[in-house]
Amino acid sequence: MANSSDPLAGDALVKEVCRRIRVARSYWDAHNNAACRGEREKALALYHQLTKEQKDKIPQTLRVWLRYRSEKYFGAHRTPPKAKGRSGKGHNRQPL
Repeated sequence: MANSSDPLAGDALVKEVCRRIRVARSYWDAHNNAACRGEREKALALYHQLTKEQKDKIPQTLRVWLRYRSEKYFGAHRTPPKAKGRSGKGHNRQPL
C-alpha cells in the first residue's frame, strides 16, 4: 500500500487506518516504542482524513487504543524520544 501512487479514499482508507493501528499495537506489545510511534503517527494522519461516518466503521477497540496511546504516551506533554546513541548511564563510572 505504501508504494501506491493513488491516494486512498473510501473503504480502502478505512481499511488502511485499521491496518496501521493494528501494526502499531503489535509494535507496542513487542515493546518497540520507536516503531510504534511511527506507525501511530501514520495511522493518526490517515485517521484525520476520515469523515465521521468512516470513523464509525473503525472498530471501537482500535479507536480507543489510538486515542489512549496518542494522549497518554505520545502526547505533546511527553518528553520527545532521545537521539540514538550511547546514553552514558553507568558505563564509565569509577568505583566508590
